[in-house]
Amino acid sequence: MEIPSYDEIRALHRKHAPSDAAFDLVFTHCEIVAAVADQLISRSGGRGVDAGLVRAGCLLHDIGVYRLYDATGRLDGASYVTHGVLGHELLASEGLPEALCRFCSCHTGVGLTKEDVLTQGLPVPPADYVPVTPEERMVMYADKFHSKSTPPRFVSPDSFEVRIARFGQEKATTFRALRRLYGDPELDALAAAYGHAVT
Repeated sequence: MEIPSYDEIRALHRKHAPSDAAFDLVFTHCEIVAAVADQLISRSGGRGVDAGLVRAGCLLHDIGVYRLYDATGRLDGASYVTHGVLGHELLASEGLPEALCRFCSCHTGVGLTKEDVLTQGLPVPPADYVPVTPEERMVMYADKFHSKSTPPRFVSPDSFEVRIARFGQEKATTFRALRRLYGDPELDALAAAYGHAVT
């Protein structure tokens, strides 16, 4: 599989971003997630993942967010959970392989199961949206440590664990297992570089 370059991925973001502000928010977040993943891979000796594939996955994972902006530039927060499926569809329409499309649909939370979709009444087709490859798991995990909130912020591992526990203790257990596998990222230097607080 040919992995798109940084410049090719950036151009895809530019093509689909409805505004400069949307591009800055989403693409900066994707770059930060890639930096977190790079750090985790470096500290863990690689963990058997394809670092280039992980980097591309990080840079692409949130591209579906652009489809949630309305004509006034406002983000539809109520439909936010759909951004992964929307991103998968967007990348597929651009001719990207399924292995890259899945980074979009399989990074939400610690994975959405068909049961999650049905019991929570989520507005996505009932299916399992869970990472299955080491690369998918790494992208999903790295994504947990930065939020596109207003203002954007870094999220400490402990804060995320509390947040995800609201969706069931099994979700918190899954996150704790990922922490044991990959370790906690060092967020302070990234927070200083980007000017975002750590909460």
